[in-house]
Amino acid sequence: MKTRELLAHWQDELESALIYDHLAETEPDPQRAELYRELARVERMHQELFAKLLRERGVEPRPRPLSLRTRFLLWQLRRGNRRAVLQARIHEESREVQNYLRHRARLPLPIAQLTTQIARDEAQHISQLSTLLGQQGEPWHRIESGGFLRNVIYGFNDGLTANFGLVMGVIGAEFAPQAVLLSGLAGLIADALSMGASGYLAAKSEREVYEHEIQMEHRELELMPELEEQELALLYEAKGMSREAAQEAARRVMADPERALQEKVREELGIGQFHSSPLREGLLTGAATALGALVPVIPFFFGHSSLIIWLSFSISMLMHFVVGAARSVFTGRDFFRSGLDMFLVGLGVAIVGYLAGDLLMRLL
Repeated sequence: MKTRELLAHWQDELESALIYDHLAETEPDPQRAELYRELARVERMHQELFAKLLRERGVEPRPRPLSLRTRFLLWQLRRGNRRAVLQARIHEESREVQNYLRHRARLPLPIAQLTTQIARDEAQHISQLSTLLGQQGEPWHRIESGGFLRNVIYGFNDGLTANFGLVMGVIGAEFAPQAVLLSGLAGLIADALSMGASGYLAAKSEREVYEHEIQMEHRELELMPELEEQELALLYEAKGMSREAAQEAARRVMADPERALQEKVREELGIGQFHSSPLREGLLTGAATALGALVPVIPFFFGHSSLIIWLSFSISMLMHFVVGAARSVFTGRDFFRSGLDMFLVGLGVAIVGYLAGDLLMRLL
């Protein structure tokens, strides 16, 4: 990891701790305020770990001006919009967990171990904040794992957009009529295989990450049971239990090692049972991609004319809007704005594809 990246992480931890400090100061509930102070303490511990790495490289970290994002969140707190700040922290910590896990493999072992531990701490923070907002599970986990409907929509969208651009490019190049159909079918096969393979590898890698985290949790339960018991009690406390009741519940759970592992995996890591296999994910994503890629091609089975071209264009644009609106289920955006965004993306793809095909034909 480069020095500038370590400095950026050091600054991020500083600003995260500052936000939690302000949450604690403005929180009327003493139990929640104490939780925020604990989160700030953990963030400062992370900051000091990055500072140690920087000092080993001869760099003394110094605070920079606060980012615009942090300034905005502090302003939101002054206005009393605490829920929005908590949602923003969940999103930010989710992004950090994903980044730490994604880049862990290419890091030297000491830094990889550090970022893994920080990722686990951040995942725990997400769980605690989500509980305060009445949400279930780990947002970073849901973002990565997808699900049946999500895979269908995103696979369909990728196939539709990619093949639509290809078909428009072939039309712009003014190839023989049958070339449009053949190119579209070739693109369909290529897109489906590519996305199917990506879906398979992504699901396989995700499962391996979770299995690794579970194994790490198992080792920690063996090596430092006292600390793990404290963490479990803190999780119960975040759900509304009194401190004494949370500590007693954690003590009972830790008495059974197998139950303790299951509880820690579910409560801290937010990992449940695996309900699908990488092969199923790959086949599902590939099939959805093929279906989406088929949309702009279907009219050309019935001929090649201006009417057919406009029919393909119209159907594809309509489907871009529909798929964009469907994506709002996962992004939380207004369905019309989300649909309009995808409509404009489809329009841009069609224009660029057509002009690129026309230009290449002139040059060649």
